[in-house]
Amino acid sequence: MVKLHPNILEQNGKKQFAVIPYEEFLKLQEELSDYEDLKELRQAKEAERNAPTVTLKEAKKELGI
Repeated sequence: MVKLHPNILEQNGKKQFAVIPYEEFLKLQEELSDYEDLKELRQAKEAERNAPTVTLKEAKKELGI
């Protein structure tokens, strides 16, 4: 988990923007990308849940390895 140190900017007394250091932004961007990858992996696994499978031994035999 990325620890953030935001600087909150106000306009007319209301919070409008949060500014974070660039290094924190990069870390946050990387974590979000990893999370998206994980979601896609889980979706793919779910979609293939009932797909037929072969053992490693069967695959080697079929490929002549």
